[in-house]
Amino acid sequence: MLGKMTKQMLTGNASIAWGVRLSDVDYIPAYPVTPQTEIIESLSKWIREGQMDAGFVTMDSEHSMITAAGAASATGVRVFTATSSQGLMYGFEMLYTVSGWRVPFVMANVSRGLSSPITLEPDHNDILAARDTGFLQIHCETCQEALDSILIAYRLAEDKSVLLPAIVNMDGFYLSFTREPVEIPNKEIVREFLPPYKPTHAFFRASQPMAQGVAVLGGHIYSYFKYQMHMANNNALSIYKEVSEEFKETFGRGYGTVEGYMLDDAEYVLIMSNSFSAMGKAAVKRAREKGLRIGLLRLRLLRPFPEEDIREALKGRKASAVIDQNISVGKGGILYSEIAGVLYNEKQRPLLLSFIGGLGGKNISDAEFDFIFDAMMNAYSTGNVPQPALLYTEAELEEMERLKRVAGKG
Repeated sequence: MLGKMTKQMLTGNASIAWGVRLSDVDYIPAYPVTPQTEIIESLSKWIREGQMDAGFVTMDSEHSMITAAGAASATGVRVFTATSSQGLMYGFEMLYTVSGWRVPFVMANVSRGLSSPITLEPDHNDILAARDTGFLQIHCETCQEALDSILIAYRLAEDKSVLLPAIVNMDGFYLSFTREPVEIPNKEIVREFLPPYKPTHAFFRASQPMAQGVAVLGGHIYSYFKYQMHMANNNALSIYKEVSEEFKETFGRGYGTVEGYMLDDAEYVLIMSNSFSAMGKAAVKRAREKGLRIGLLRLRLLRPFPEEDIREALKGRKASAVIDQNISVGKGGILYSEIAGVLYNEKQRPLLLSFIGGLGGKNISDAEFDFIFDAMMNAYSTGNVPQPALLYTEAELEEMERLKRVAGKG
């Protein structure tokens, strides 16, 4: 059932805000930080004008904001908040705490590179630093997907076999302030997919106590509760697929844990996530026009990590290249390491190449994509897998040298 929808040109931030508005959220603790501030500005405006019935409180920091979100969610109300980059880092302590409380609120993170040096443009070190906290993670390529992912995230987080907070992530500037046509579904149709929140857990009701390890003495007790969180996160894999199928039946759009683009007959595969995947798809299309059998695998659900879906998507390929828009200093690409772990015990696995690109929002050019394609094909033909590489053009290096000379004369 597609239901009635309207179509508007929305930024990624506005799309997130619309997803929250349609979700009948009860409480929004907020703190402004670029480039997500437009989300909370939109929500506060709607609340002030009476278009949303929700409590809105500006907190004194992201640490307080995340604490308030977790505490409110523990009372059984539907909660939303948003942050970015240094804001996520400022509240990082509480990410572990609230996930341990098993509170299913949703938070948007608008990725921005971490200082120092400071930047306003995106990469994924902020969100990937949170991958071990217990939060579920959904990563978006388009504005439409950003809106839809908010609805899906609430269904996923609030499921009684999950009960964990969730992060919906999108790239700052490249998506947060980019306008795209977005279908806004009718609220009555949304309520069929996402009914009002009726918690099955009861944190503060003596008649229905819920076991929680808020404070424990002894490693065996700590281990028990941590592993319960791990199993709940893994439960989200099967629940996600059920929710995604129901979403497709309701709205006509489906989102897998991963997305394949021109993948069916591909011999070589790019692996990417978030908005830069659109650049990768354009590069794949150009390669196909040249007769090269190249496809793209976009990672959408990063926690829980969809290992079996990734393994199946890469089965029978000659080589794959991970483009990490992040860097684990002293190690390299984060997702490359995770995908290498998925493939390690496979008897027949593709060669796996590692490239780091898009740090601080740096563009990935057509020539750089061509370089990656050539590297995959050469690795397969020779058996020599190149060392992990940073994507950086000669022109960019020349400009960097020029700036260094200018600074030296200052």
